[in-house]
Amino acid sequence: MVEREKQMGRDRVSHLVNWGHWFAFFNGFLAMIVGLRYLENIGYPDSMIGWGYLFLLTVGQFSFLAFIVYLVCLFPITLLLPYSKILRGLAAVLATVGLCILLYDTIIYDDYGLHLSPFVFDLAWANLHALLRGTSYIVTPIGILILELVAANFIWKRINKISKKNLGNKVVAFIGVCFVSSHLIHIWGDAADITEITRFDDAYPLSYPATARSLMESYGIDSRSKNDPKTPRKNSLNYPINPLQCHTENASYGKANVLLIAIDSFRADIADEYSMPFFSQYRNQNQNYSNHLSGGNQFDSGMFSLLYGLQGNYISANDLHYQSPLMTQTFKQQGYHLNLFSGRSLNIQPQAIFDDFTLVPSSNMNGAAEADLNTIKHFKQWQNAQTAPWFALVNLTAPDSYDTPVGFLGIKTVKSDVALKPAQKVLFNQYRQSLNFIDDQLKVLLKKVPSNTLVIITGATGKMLTSNSNEARVNLMPQSVEVPFVIHWPDQKIPSTVPYRTSHYGLAPTLMSQVLGCSNPASDYSAGRTLTQPSKEPWVYVGDNRIFAIYQKDEITVINRHGKYRIFDKNYQSRLNKKMQAQDLIQVMNESQRFHSH
Repeated sequence: MVEREKQMGRDRVSHLVNWGHWFAFFNGFLAMIVGLRYLENIGYPDSMIGWGYLFLLTVGQFSFLAFIVYLVCLFPITLLLPYSKILRGLAAVLATVGLCILLYDTIIYDDYGLHLSPFVFDLAWANLHALLRGTSYIVTPIGILILELVAANFIWKRINKISKKNLGNKVVAFIGVCFVSSHLIHIWGDAADITEITRFDDAYPLSYPATARSLMESYGIDSRSKNDPKTPRKNSLNYPINPLQCHTENASYGKANVLLIAIDSFRADIADEYSMPFFSQYRNQNQNYSNHLSGGNQFDSGMFSLLYGLQGNYISANDLHYQSPLMTQTFKQQGYHLNLFSGRSLNIQPQAIFDDFTLVPSSNMNGAAEADLNTIKHFKQWQNAQTAPWFALVNLTAPDSYDTPVGFLGIKTVKSDVALKPAQKVLFNQYRQSLNFIDDQLKVLLKKVPSNTLVIITGATGKMLTSNSNEARVNLMPQSVEVPFVIHWPDQKIPSTVPYRTSHYGLAPTLMSQVLGCSNPASDYSAGRTLTQPSKEPWVYVGDNRIFAIYQKDEITVINRHGKYRIFDKNYQSRLNKKMQAQDLIQVMNESQRFHSH
């Protein structure tokens, strides 16, 4: 008798466990339906590869989440309280809470581009009235709860019939194949830089797809695809928000040539009169922006902010793989000849960033410094042949790899003003040598530039003194993003220093208004404002869509794509035990979504 009761108890638990698995599968299916809301923000695939990967990712990810919730929350209760009525009611409530959290996350993601975390929850709570509209936040949970109760009872009454069909193992195998396959496909897509795959990396909550890029890069393999085809697709960005109205007759410097010199790893505090005497003199004779930030700490994000004028979170937007910067588009439309001179690989994100330029590459087989010498030679030859207005982007790369040409004598070594580790001391002086080499090249580059040429000298990024590329990639310290920024205006001899904070976001509005005669407000096409006046925003966004920092007057907040954040003092020396002001962050997040179509 006792043995029979034990067997009945085991059977009851077995039935409840079996029921729980099917209930979890049902909720995984509901979660997939809710998850379609994320795609409204990202956009749907345009190829069979994209659709296939998205299907595998969606089935695998949401089924996995539903099973984890069941395993953590319901399975232990099944063993402790094996009573179907209690368990069905509790499961319906838990499933309702889970789906409501998922729905709320889709709202957060649509507004801020981030998934729920303690940090994002604080942000959302401060802006709750704007996120929750109407009465749907009351009606929806009630409707979900009713659906869950009906589903729980429906499955329980038919669990024996379902069990006899032996579908459970097949369903588990199918979900397992989807989950594993999505990760394997992502490894391939990440290695080959297939944007139809990688653009869904952050789409779903708690999604951490397997990658191959860091492993390949550690072995010196270029992980970017060389032949990713470009095909038009439906726009997901309003860029520009309103059509541009540009007339050169309204411009202060209409038809002026533009020479943009972007130096890799051009750190502001080391580019002084000792390392760069010519540049320091040139800076003092022109308009010097003494408190200037790049839009990122990597070449991609730095150049993106410089040319597009958009925050780095847009860097992976699909539209921009097919749409070049509005600034260079407009230069081209107004008859300018656009050329890009560089010795580095320019296969960067977004893929259309340099589409309006004719590329003149310089081989870097003998080092970056040798490539820079050839870059300047190519530019001088091209410049002498020009008869129409031109826009030249000259990219000098030697400082990024601390390079100088063979036989370069340079300058004497000095002691740094700040304490450095032994390895950093060597890098510090080698970096100074590289800057001194660049200084000599600037003198050659600017010699005999036509008088009607507007010259901009700046850095794509700053420089962290390290040989560890992974460390440099995630470190958003001021030395990594503070860069010199100097403008020589045609026929203007009055030097000046601009003390207020500026950023790369201001270049596009400045050139489009001063040279191209665009009358639109800068907010129509840029996150920045013209450099001729201080920005109204007390913050600057620095970084890309994976990790970024918000630079304010007295603190720096670093945030990753999962919403984890740290706050540092303005010198990045000590971590502050405080929360960021929600109002400032709401402004940042609103800017990060302002150009998205809704």
